[in-house]
Amino acid sequence: MRKGEQTRQGILDTALAEVSMAGLSGLSIGGLADKVAMSKSGLFAHFQSKEDLQLQVLHTARERFIEKVIAPALQESRGEPRVQALFDNWLAWSESSSLPGGCPFVSVAVELDDQPGPLRDYLVQSQKDWLDTLATAARISVEEGHFQSGLDTERFAFDFYSIILAYYHFSRLLNDPETTERCRSAFADLLERSRA
Repeated sequence: MRKGEQTRQGILDTALAEVSMAGLSGLSIGGLADKVAMSKSGLFAHFQSKEDLQLQVLHTARERFIEKVIAPALQESRGEPRVQALFDNWLAWSESSSLPGGCPFVSVAVELDDQPGPLRDYLVQSQKDWLDTLATAARISVEEGHFQSGLDTERFAFDFYSIILAYYHFSRLLNDPETTERCRSAFADLLERSRA
């Protein structure tokens, strides 16, 4: 990787950590420039606009999510083991020290839900792709005989995602120390209801 690409990636990694805590609107060019020890103009030279920076941060988040959550799960056996890995990896991603505010997608979802434009479009598409990944993993679990035939795999993806959203509400907002264990228990119940 060339020096310019390394610098750009360092900026995006720092920005991603910031977005996980403060959302996209909390991402300041001046504050980010200070954190990466660059001038504002030097930082701006890597991006065409603040919106381009924000879009690139979302793209980086998606790449990291695939790298940390999806790719390792695909190394697991098809069916329920892969579904379990997706859940475990997402919890680990949510608790990663490189994301002090947790999952950036959750952080920006409320911020962008009523804001039309390319940032919302990108977020919506990435979340639809993730839900499709979960539904596909459930369909494969049906094919492998791990989950019951006739399982509503879209509903399974909905319930899976809902557990993670509950994790954020209870752990981050309410600071409930039992959250991780309760979410693991809720997910175990979801698996139990889904099994053949």
